Amino acid sequence: MRMATTILGSIRRDMEQDLRNLNRAVVDGTRDAGRGLKQDLREQVISAGLGNRLARTWRDRSYPNQGINAASLVWSKAPHIVQAFDRGVVIRGRNSRWLAIPTPQAPKRGVDGKKIHPGNFPESRFGKLRFVYRPGRSSLLVVDGVRISAKTGRVGRQAKGGIYTKSGRLKSGVTAVVMFVMVPQVRLRKRLDVKRVATRWATRLPEAIDDNWRGSPATTR
Repeated sequence: MRMATTILGSIRRDMEQDLRNLNRAVVDGTRDAGRGLKQDLREQVISAGLGNRLARTWRDRSYPNQGINAASLVWSKAPHIVQAFDRGVVIRGRNSRWLAIPTPQAPKRGVDGKKIHPGNFPESRFGKLRFVYRPGRSSLLVVDGVRISAKTGRVGRQAKGGIYTKSGRLKSGVTAVVMFVMVPQVRLRKRLDVKRVATRWATRLPEAIDDNWRGSPATTR
């Protein structure tokens, strides 16, 4: 009877240890799969030519929970941008028939310190924007009477005293510069495939759990 009790106790301890190891394998395997998914999504963004900044918006977090029901969450801190390139969408201007695209000559920031657009364009520095309608082509927003910096290629201040000399000639180095190209819409082609990467890692999850299970003390003793 004592021998039977000892054997049963040993079996129970082994089963409890195996369960703990299984829980740990599930937790670690789920965490590894989440990290692998995040890394592959980051690499996909970079391979698509969308840059490191957008790639680094992919994050992951692991939730051990009760072990057997562990989970990993992978998300982007720029979901709208990722979704646009994942689906391939048409972007239209808000409350307007035009979408304003800044040219390389335009200043990077507006008067409010935010990304430049017609609403925050520093007209006090460069002058008023003038709309140029071109039938059958993209329309433009330009500024008149400005100089181009030889160092940066960007627009300098508006010429003082007007753009013409006393004789009526255009001042040297003064020109009209395109600040924005106006288009009705822009179509972003599909450059990402988040579902394909997520599906690949979903099929790898059992393997990741098994790798951690095989490395546990219960399976190596």
